[in-house]
Amino acid sequence: MNVSVLAVGTELLLGQIIDSNSAWMGEELAAHGIDSLVQVKVGDNVGRIKGQLRRLLDDADAVIICGGLGPTHDDLTRQAIAEFMGVPLVFDEHIGQVIRNMFESRGRRMPENNLRQATVPTGAIVIPQTRGTAPGLICPVGDSEKKVVYAVPGVPHEMRDMMQRVIIPDLVHRSESTDTIVSRVLRTWGESESGLNERLDGVIAQLESVGTPTLAFLASGWEGLKVRLTAKASSATECAAQLDVWDARVRGELGDLVFGVGEDTMESVVLELCRKRGLTLGLAESVTGGLVGARLTSVPGASEVLRGAIVSYTTEVKQKLLDVSQGPVVSETAAREMAAGARERLGADIGLSLTGVAGPTEQDGQLVGTLFVGLCGPGFDAVHEVRLPGQREQMRQLAVITALGMLRQLLIDT
Repeated sequence: MNVSVLAVGTELLLGQIIDSNSAWMGEELAAHGIDSLVQVKVGDNVGRIKGQLRRLLDDADAVIICGGLGPTHDDLTRQAIAEFMGVPLVFDEHIGQVIRNMFESRGRRMPENNLRQATVPTGAIVIPQTRGTAPGLICPVGDSEKKVVYAVPGVPHEMRDMMQRVIIPDLVHRSESTDTIVSRVLRTWGESESGLNERLDGVIAQLESVGTPTLAFLASGWEGLKVRLTAKASSATECAAQLDVWDARVRGELGDLVFGVGEDTMESVVLELCRKRGLTLGLAESVTGGLVGARLTSVPGASEVLRGAIVSYTTEVKQKLLDVSQGPVVSETAAREMAAGARERLGADIGLSLTGVAGPTEQDGQLVGTLFVGLCGPGFDAVHEVRLPGQREQMRQLAVITALGMLRQLLIDT
């Protein structure tokens, strides 16, 4: 089954919104063994949307259109699909009532233009909306009706829900494949993508000779680098057996670079390590301004481990609340004193501190990208200095996973 993606929205062409939806779709399709041919962006114009549909369906079995299903005048995807199919748009009273009920349940007045979302091309199957107002569509096209166009909202969480709930299963069914495809994602941190590739050269060569599983690298910014293994076999049990073998071989080459699997995050892994050891954690954040605490508290049950966080952004706060001594506050000494101060003030077993320079200018004689991480606890007292890449926000976010990764390694080693 070959699929192309058509992202609709003039804002995408203008660079006002980055098209992360298409990237997510490509990854999700690949994880289910569905081939992606082309990803295209097009503006809010009926003629251009129809033209791209015609071109894409020359090669693809299916096209997923993302965006343009909203209630405003420039949401033209429904109209373009109807014209492409050569059928009229009809009002679906059930969808209309669902939209009315949603507004009523929230105590809000419904603008009448929201009912535009209840118009459906004749012959299309509606994908019920569970998170918003715009339903999705499954539209058979062409003389044989073997080709299909899917339409999903551009709101990411609405799109992902429809993809996982309806579209991926429908595509798998249409492919008529009896094979089962299962993926396993290993989460890594501490090595570049090229470095991982080099470490796994031997494993990759062996995989290419056997054909399944396949291995792919997925760069995920400050979430780390993912190594995805995808197995294809006659049953889920056979897939799992393949994945177990090659999972072990990958880990054998990467060691502690692998910090988790599947939906694990660095923060969830660190919290679990602390929980198993009965250790609590206190934070002192400067350069990250509370980002570490926010990431940790996004994990359910974080309160069992995290005592709190002191966002000591100014020198005065560092000195008054954390007993940091006079002198440069972006330094090894300051990081060590901040960690000790957080541990004492918050009554935690472990103190973790971050101080550094996010930019745009140097500070305390330190270059932009400099990060000091302080760690103190039972049996350890350490400071690590690293240089991180990127502009201000990227550096701050990378500082979070870097610091938590250092704490994870310390917990493993001690």
